[in-house]
Amino acid sequence: MIWLRRWRAHTCLLRHQNRTKLTESAVRALNSIFEQWGTQAVLGLWNISGEPCSGSAINGTEFENPNNNNNNNRDLNPAIVCNCTYDNGTTCHITKLYIDDNYFTGHLPAFIGNMSALTELSISSNSFSGPIPKELGNLKELTVLDIGSNHFSGTLPPELGNLVKLKTLSISYNSFSGPIPKELGNLKELTLLDIGSNHFSGALPPELGNLVKLTDMSIYRNYFTGPLPAFIDNMSALTELSISSNSFSGPIPKELGNLKELTYFSASDNPFSGKIPDFIGSWTNLTSLQFQGNSFEGPIPTSFSRLTSLTYLRISDIYNGSSSLDFIKNLKSLIELKLRNALISGTIPSDIGEYQSLVTLDLSFNNLTGRLPSSLFNLSSLTYLFLGNNSLSGPLPSKMSYQPKTIDLSYNFLSGSFPQWVTAISDLNLVVNNFTFDSSNINTLPGLNCLQRNFPCNRNTPQYSGITASFSINCGGQQMTGNDGILYESDDSELGLATFSVTDNWAVSNVDSLSDHTSSVNKTLAQVTGTDGTPKLFQTSRMSTGSLRYYGLGLKNGLYTVTLHFAETVYESRTSQNWQSLGRRVFDIYIQGTQRTKDFDISKEAGGVNRAVVRKFNVNVLENYLEIHLFWAGKGTCCIPNYGDYGPLIAAVHAASDFTKKSNTGLIVGIAILVGVVSLLLIFAILYMRRKKSEKEDDEDILGLGPRPYTFSYVELRTATEDFNPSNKLGEGGYGPVYKGTLSDGRVVAVKQLSVSSHQGKSQFVSEIATISAVQHRNLVKLYGCCIEGRHRILVYEYLENKSLDQALFGTNLSTFRGYLAPEYALCGHLTEKADVFGFGVVVLEILSGRPNSYNNLDPEKISLLEWVWTLHENDQTLGLVDPRLTEFDETEATRLIRVALMCTQGSPMARPSMSRVVAMLSGDIDIGIVMSKPSYLTDYDFKDVTTSLTSRFLVEDDTPSASSKGSNVGLNYQLRGNNASGANTPWIDHAPSVNVTQSLLAEIRAEGR
Repeated sequence: MIWLRRWRAHTCLLRHQNRTKLTESAVRALNSIFEQWGTQAVLGLWNISGEPCSGSAINGTEFENPNNNNNNNRDLNPAIVCNCTYDNGTTCHITKLYIDDNYFTGHLPAFIGNMSALTELSISSNSFSGPIPKELGNLKELTVLDIGSNHFSGTLPPELGNLVKLKTLSISYNSFSGPIPKELGNLKELTLLDIGSNHFSGALPPELGNLVKLTDMSIYRNYFTGPLPAFIDNMSALTELSISSNSFSGPIPKELGNLKELTYFSASDNPFSGKIPDFIGSWTNLTSLQFQGNSFEGPIPTSFSRLTSLTYLRISDIYNGSSSLDFIKNLKSLIELKLRNALISGTIPSDIGEYQSLVTLDLSFNNLTGRLPSSLFNLSSLTYLFLGNNSLSGPLPSKMSYQPKTIDLSYNFLSGSFPQWVTAISDLNLVVNNFTFDSSNINTLPGLNCLQRNFPCNRNTPQYSGITASFSINCGGQQMTGNDGILYESDDSELGLATFSVTDNWAVSNVDSLSDHTSSVNKTLAQVTGTDGTPKLFQTSRMSTGSLRYYGLGLKNGLYTVTLHFAETVYESRTSQNWQSLGRRVFDIYIQGTQRTKDFDISKEAGGVNRAVVRKFNVNVLENYLEIHLFWAGKGTCCIPNYGDYGPLIAAVHAASDFTKKSNTGLIVGIAILVGVVSLLLIFAILYMRRKKSEKEDDEDILGLGPRPYTFSYVELRTATEDFNPSNKLGEGGYGPVYKGTLSDGRVVAVKQLSVSSHQGKSQFVSEIATISAVQHRNLVKLYGCCIEGRHRILVYEYLENKSLDQALFGTNLSTFRGYLAPEYALCGHLTEKADVFGFGVVVLEILSGRPNSYNNLDPEKISLLEWVWTLHENDQTLGLVDPRLTEFDETEATRLIRVALMCTQGSPMARPSMSRVVAMLSGDIDIGIVMSKPSYLTDYDFKDVTTSLTSRFLVEDDTPSASSKGSNVGLNYQLRGNNASGANTPWIDHAPSVNVTQSLLAEIRAEGR
């Protein structure tokens, strides 16, 4: 009976084929496409040589997802679906075309536009290339267009905006470039937009705000720039939004608070600024939230405690504001919690054992204190635990109910001995703690005793006693001798997610942040160029997705040169026409705990992939060990070409001393010469020390500073600045000239040379070193060191390209004095810290208004910024100050800034807040209070000329000098004009007495500038 049913079905099919026919144009188009792509119909399923609309094409076979492993028809590929209901059942049209997940090559032909009845076109996961033909815009019945995971390139044709019925547009993992055409805003039926992993650039067109039906928007891994557009708030139906690995900047707009339906939000690897928005706490449907490598300011909003549906939370690279873990108290559904390098302080919650779904917990590189809670090791689900680089103390728990697969507790202050369970953990890193070792446990974790705090092994008994002290490592490879004769030791063993390895001369420690990272060794057969050394050295590399450290052990103390060899051998060339070239590796380099390079990008520095780049660093070894740390802070791509291909990658390490051991013969000769001249030296020394006594006292002041800065030699700085060549001169400040220089290790520096004629030079020099050495902040120029040889007093700073805030705001043509000096300093020469507060207030107003303090090209009432802002304030029009070019801004924040600036620019120093209170007011920690009335220096004087100097702000209308008084010694008498109108409300304000300002004082003020 089975054969009978098949025969009847076949007979009906033949009869149907005899009365229906595919249109001739569609037949030609289909045949041409398949011929160009070198494919054909699956044998016996439908007939491409005769009538394509036959067999499975018309019998109702379902293959909407032909590659789904659960789909019984996954072998029907390529596949078509026909609709034969046209013209009373006599005409067929192809409505669906699937050619997914094959190895087809070629272009998408223009005549595909002839298949006008297509509703679904899916050709993803092939190797098609070339541009998208504009004729694709003729397929106006399309609801699904999926061409992802190919090698298509060029710009998107604006004709795609004709596909107004489109619901799914997926073009990810290609090499499209250029801006997004605004015509895509016509696709108002779109629910899924996936354009990730391409080379798109520019700003998102505002027309995309028309896509109000979108539920899934993925624009990750592109080159989009500018602020994140506020029009995204129109897409209130969004459930998934992925914008990671772009160049969006500025704060996240408050309008995004309307996206209440979001379940997934990924914004990592974008240079956002400001704080993580508090409104995210209202996205109560969120299950996944990712902010890694954004450099947000802390703290993490406490409103996050309302995100009770969260299962994945990743936040890293937070600065300037610590957070506790209180906000996670209600997030009991978490599967993965990563708060890495996020300024987390306090203790680990004692109820952490209640997070029964937690698989991965990463709280590394924070400021956690206290003991490890015992409940942490009662979690049956916990598999990966990363708590390294904190200040945890106390012993390890004696017992574990459940044992995680990976535990990182390195770089803490844990103490005591080891419980039995430590040998059962496959990946365990306990380096740099305070554990106790004796004969009973020294072999429990071999080598760990040498990697404790202060690195006790070989202290003061260095292993290297030859002519030089050095160590060399072939990272990820076997022992080999380079073309330079250096023997690079083997480092080819696989390292686990949290492991270390110790040899006699060096050690390595690895902590991977990716729980399923499979290999720490990368091998390549590519020929690495750009090196005069040993190309073979770069065919293996050590890779980590988190933190990779190399140590030199038992070194003689002294100066060393550390040479690090890099080559990008994982990613493809950025010039290649495929999505694999989008990979971007970014990490930081620390030597001896000091950051020496931030955001290091190997391929960018080398000028391409498979090209070598070498970095040299001068290091001072003081305690017989050397630490090299490569750290991933969350920036760069995560998944190109494979998941986990990011983070530090290094090919080789070489460290060699910069000192030599003198031979005995040389020592004898030296002593003989010394004895021969010692009497002469003593005579000269007495005379010399008398003359240099005062200078020696200054040197002792400098050398006594703690922490003591690095000391450069004068010869080194002469070489760096080409003998202080005038062409390298950057400018001259109040204490001497500043030169641009390049150190021997390649660092570009600013060399500030203290002028001999400076009256305050010595004390100022000591003060500046003491202050700047003790203060470190990402927004302060870094002090690299100083030079104190003889009469030379030199400071060496990090060189920054961006010049000054004034030039960034107003260009270089407004270099004359503009009134930053406080009134008491301009008139009386009385200088206090409140004078800086006054200048800060002026700068705040300039930034908000987008104009300088004095600008005579404006209307008379606007020439003086301070006069204008007070007029606006008194008329309740304060926001009229804001730069009109800012089409969108937070009015509350702008008002706060203006009120703080008005308090900073009060006439009396006592009426101005301290800078600490200014910071607290700006951050909202304290109330601003009542803003003072207009200060006396504005109410008591007229402004006849506000463009020449600050002092002209104090000219009284009737006190303009007469022609007969225009001599160099003529005094300008400034008199108060009546009672201070603000006195009743501002009892702190001191009314300025009459002051006689001479022309010489005016000249000094003008000359001093800013």
